[in-house]
Amino acid sequence: MAAGQAYSQLRDHLHTTQLLGGIQSTLYYDQNTAMPSASAGWRGEQLALLALQLHERHTSPAYAELLAAAEQELPAQAPPQQMRNLQLLRQQFERESRLDPALVGQLAQAQAQGYDLWQEAKRTNTFSTFAPALEQLIKLRLEQARQLAPVERDAAGGERSPWEILAQPFEPDISKAQLSQWLLPLRQALPPLLEQAQTIPCGSASSWDLSDDAQEQLCNALLEEWGYSSERCSRARSPHPFSSTLGPNDFRITTRVVPGQPFSAFLATAHEWGHSLYEQGLPRRGDHWFPWPLGEATSMGVHESQSLFYENRLGRSAALAKRWHPRFVSALGSDVWGDAQAFWRDLNPIRAGLTRVEADEVSYGLHVLLRYELELALVEGGMPVAELPQAWNRGMQELLGVTPSNDAEGCLQDVHWSEGLFGYFPSYALGHLISAQLSETLEAELGPIEAVLEAGNDAELGSWLQQRVYPLGRSVNAAELVEQVSGRPLSHAPFVAYLNQKLERLAG
Repeated sequence: MAAGQAYSQLRDHLHTTQLLGGIQSTLYYDQNTAMPSASAGWRGEQLALLALQLHERHTSPAYAELLAAAEQELPAQAPPQQMRNLQLLRQQFERESRLDPALVGQLAQAQAQGYDLWQEAKRTNTFSTFAPALEQLIKLRLEQARQLAPVERDAAGGERSPWEILAQPFEPDISKAQLSQWLLPLRQALPPLLEQAQTIPCGSASSWDLSDDAQEQLCNALLEEWGYSSERCSRARSPHPFSSTLGPNDFRITTRVVPGQPFSAFLATAHEWGHSLYEQGLPRRGDHWFPWPLGEATSMGVHESQSLFYENRLGRSAALAKRWHPRFVSALGSDVWGDAQAFWRDLNPIRAGLTRVEADEVSYGLHVLLRYELELALVEGGMPVAELPQAWNRGMQELLGVTPSNDAEGCLQDVHWSEGLFGYFPSYALGHLISAQLSETLEAELGPIEAVLEAGNDAELGSWLQQRVYPLGRSVNAAELVEQVSGRPLSHAPFVAYLNQKLERLAG
């Protein structure tokens, strides 16, 4: 085979694979936004078929031969991007080829069924409706980890635990030891901050809410201000807000309006738009990027750092509060705050609550720690699924001092376990840490974020991320990205320092 021919054919193969993946994402997006519930079974079959086809494309003898030929023809002085792409493809092939195709299909069907039963269980507040599906998903994921174990090794060649294996797609190279170093200090650091936050004065003088239409208009205005383009983007409703990329120029986000929580949709829009901007900014042009692995997101932790940057550093900032206070007054028809400082306090209610997606910056990490510990108990500790509601409630009381009154606001609140996404939750907390450390570096170069926002230079902040963070793609893992951009290893310290400073300003 002539030099370069196999690499070119491999690119064509990956392009078709991306097309199929886009179809899969489109079906998932539809399932979460517009699909009638009676279609769940058929959609499960569709997704299972696509999962099997994608698995075959990643593991077939023809693909194995094509990948080997591309590796063989690679010249010694090949660009490092080519070598990295082939390294990532080889790693993916070794993983995928270990999986039994029957298991892949079973997982896809179990995910579709689990999502459907989770929705019903949450609506009717009956954990027993969802429990059998969760048991099946744990069983299948453990079998997946068992099949992957022979090719899953850490940098030192050591074996990964079942949970660590399942976490690799979300956070490459992650280990429980790293998470202990990064996240466990939050157990000691965050509760005192929650207690300190009780001294912050109230925001609004009376309770208030906004109509569905008013919230939609405010969300649309926020997106327009931050560069939303209807030519490439779309927003819809779903039970759980998310961002999805259906193609190189097709970016979707979803939000929801929560009665009695008039900031929820606004902040969720900022959050999901941060996700989408990261996807839009990933390198997708040139010989080494789309449809190659290098053009993909670094990790879910990095992904989350970008959404949290827009939600918290921008959306919950004092400067944005000053800008948006008059708009909320206009939408409400009255000023229940009196000034922008009180409005800012309303945007940042720091108190222990029941729901992760509505949690403040201080308590959020404790929500994640609970889910991480429960996942380890379910996946590696042998905890029966039937004990999950009680274990959840105990953990909430221990970590946050609150107890759910029912399972719908307790262990049924998140969608992730309904799809067997064990290993995902720590990425959320890592996102807070990464966002804080990247923000320190950004401010060292551009000045305080609040000052940039007060000057109306929001786009300058986005440009910095586009230049320093987005282009790295999968050339590095999350820890490497942070060290490369900030010049030091990832730590919880910048995040805790940021929270301390913010609480002092909110109390002032």
